[in-house]
Amino acid sequence: MCFWTPEIVVVKRDGRREPFIYEKVVVSCLKAGAPLDVARKIATRVLARLIAEERKEVTAKELTRWILEMLRAENEEWYRNWIVFDRAVKKRRTEEELKKG
Repeated sequence: MCFWTPEIVVVKRDGRREPFIYEKVVVSCLKAGAPLDVARKIATRVLARLIAEERKEVTAKELTRWILEMLRAENEEWYRNWIVFDRAVKKRRTEEELKKG
């Protein structure tokens, strides 16, 4: 699925900036174990929130928080899969980072 998205910039943890890409949200959800329909639903909700809030930029941390909240609401296992992957592969303590604000 490909469609128009407004020009929204994602500010990465290291300060780099890149365009928001809907498909990246879908792929991240798929990697966590969500089926395609749920992954698309979550990505659509994220995009809708960005548009509703008239955001021109968003931090990667904010996106992660939103996506994880939605994954957890759908299925706790998908949420856990994301957390485990971040810790094992990316060496990131996502839950602790998000609790800090």
